[in-house]
Amino acid sequence: MKRSPFNRNHRLLLCLGPGGVGKTTTASALGLRAALEGKAVDVMTIDPAPRLLDALHLDAGSAQAQEVALEDLAVSGAGRMRALKLDPKHTFDSVINRYAPTRAMADAILDNRLYRSISGALAGVGDYMAMEKLLELYDNPQTALIVLDTPPAREALDFLGAPERMLDLLNSRATALLGGGLRLSDMAARAVLSAFDRVTGLHLLSEVHSFVRSFEGMYQGFAERAARARSILTGPECLVLVITTAEELRIEETAAFIGSLGRAGIAIDGLVVNRMAPAMPNRSGLAKIKPPALRDKMRRNWRDFAALKQRETAALRVLREMIPAGAAILAAPDLGREPHSLHDLAEIAASIDNTGWRR
Repeated sequence: MKRSPFNRNHRLLLCLGPGGVGKTTTASALGLRAALEGKAVDVMTIDPAPRLLDALHLDAGSAQAQEVALEDLAVSGAGRMRALKLDPKHTFDSVINRYAPTRAMADAILDNRLYRSISGALAGVGDYMAMEKLLELYDNPQTALIVLDTPPAREALDFLGAPERMLDLLNSRATALLGGGLRLSDMAARAVLSAFDRVTGLHLLSEVHSFVRSFEGMYQGFAERAARARSILTGPECLVLVITTAEELRIEETAAFIGSLGRAGIAIDGLVVNRMAPAMPNRSGLAKIKPPALRDKMRRNWRDFAALKQRETAALRVLREMIPAGAAILAAPDLGREPHSLHDLAEIAASIDNTGWRR
């Protein structure tokens, strides 16, 4: 196996990039490579699509980490690999059970009608619960490396900004409102809810009070964990890779995305250029091909392939200029087929290599 891309003591590998570039496949292959090199690896996707678990032939309906059968690859000295897809509702429930000051308070939250409505549907809950799950995996001493497969670029930026949004929320007037209930300054909201209660009989005002008060004693913990998640994502133990392809449209998207990451304070450590064509074959053997019609066709194919490789080389030059000094470009091969098995992922994993392009 070629020199490993995991040559530093990283605990977290963050895979980012635009949609449609094979990010989930590449994240799976990178995680598999680390596992085959002896590491204990957890691969988690926060993309709601079940592509990761489908690629590994695991139960897409499970919220638990599932073991990947590495013994099928017959590699000596392999570590272990687990994979999971984020389930925001299940993770939120786990956070409540773990951090509520008492069992009675946990039950009150979990049984609250408002909690049941928002815990899986409120905008931003999924992003923050991804952070909570990341911290849970990070605190497991038996896991050496976490590989995080993120959603496409725009959604990934939402995920990366989740700690800041949580800290802003907990430091805002909204927190004072939630922490202390509706105050005199919120009489208009109180009046509306009270009127709605009289008409519908739903008792929303009392449920809002009950809901926000049930979180008393937990707000500080949310803030502390949000700050810790932000520290991990921007710290030295996090390796940030952007996954892309050498296609012109993807290069433009990647350039815009890297710029957005920079403005968000996320520095990238390298690019993985996925679906790279294989090396050029030797042209000298074409002269021996018979009949002449087949030889001419093969020569045309060779020229077309040479043009493709020239475009790839030009694309690598453009990509090279996008990344910071010292960052590397890794190449992931195009298998010529969709990867459908663990052996396909192992083939990609073994072939991922430094292209030699480094700022």
